[in-house]
Amino acid sequence: MAADDRLDDDELARRLRDAHRRVRMLPADRRERLARRYLAICDLAKHDRERAAMRLDAFLRALDEAFDTPRSEENPLGD
Repeated sequence: MAADDRLDDDELARRLRDAHRRVRMLPADRRERLARRYLAICDLAKHDRERAAMRLDAFLRALDEAFDTPRSEENPLGD
């Protein structure tokens, strides 16, 4: 394994951990479906890192678009 491959592995692993944290923080009704999708990406990463990275990109984009940080009722808009 070349040193560059190891760096790619570390980057993918870091991004997968970040995605896991984001999924774990979602409400239960949204978390279950997305957790299954996340696990499928993790499984793919064992066999095809490049394809898993592309699917992870799409997964993270979908998370960014579909879910915004919930706003507490006490916080005024803009906070």
